Amino acid sequence: MKIVVCVKQVPDTKGGVKFNPDGTLDRGAMLAIMNPDDKAGLEAALRLKDEYGAEVTVLTMGLPKAEEVLREAMAMGADKGILVTDRVLGGADTWATSTTLAGALRNLEYDLIITGRQAIDGDTAQVGPQISEHLDLPVISYAKDIKIEGDSVVVERQYDDRYHVLKAKMPCLVTALSELNEPRYMTPGGIFDAYDAEITVWGRKDLKDVDDANLGLNGSPTKIAKASDKVRKGAGEKVELDADESVAYIMGKLKEKHVI
Repeated sequence: MKIVVCVKQVPDTKGGVKFNPDGTLDRGAMLAIMNPDDKAGLEAALRLKDEYGAEVTVLTMGLPKAEEVLREAMAMGADKGILVTDRVLGGADTWATSTTLAGALRNLEYDLIITGRQAIDGDTAQVGPQISEHLDLPVISYAKDIKIEGDSVVVERQYDDRYHVLKAKMPCLVTALSELNEPRYMTPGGIFDAYDAEITVWGRKDLKDVDDANLGLNGSPTKIAKASDKVRKGAGEKVELDADESVAYIMGKLKEKHVI
């Protein structure tokens, strides 16, 4: 069995975010992590590897520094890492990103593609299903459990307060929830091996059956009108009152705001 896991290096929002003048994220200036949903998808693939001896390839699109998440994935147990990076791919929205990843995936053999449900920097949940559309594959989204039965994948798909059990013949694509599992840690030996391993790097010329008109910022139908970091709250109003006056003051404010 061959599994490809699509992962994304996303900003660590705890460290704040920075924007370019065109409204896109300045990814080179921010601390970065592996997207949580993608890491759960990776762990699912690694568990299938443990059970069935599957080969796990990890694919990412991003800046050259995105190699870091590939090495992290390999230190966890993935077999191969592929980085798709090229200046012409920068500023891509979900459509251009899924087009790029589909162009890379056409070069690979796979039985199962796993992506995260969504990335914490965009929260669109569009890229995985769009990849399946580009590749004409069945897709099962919001996976909370993944099993293999013969040549098919069986998925418990989260749905409101219940779940659906869906079965699809491989090859197919599954999008994973971060709640799917608890990802394993990298091992010391895995870290050494991962940093000795070679990462495959592809550019625009390596993408198969894609049109330049659908790539990068110029090929993105979604345009950012305005972007800013989180709005900081003001210092607020400070008063010095005794206990009785404080109670009266707070009650007055609650009535003023129609809370009571």
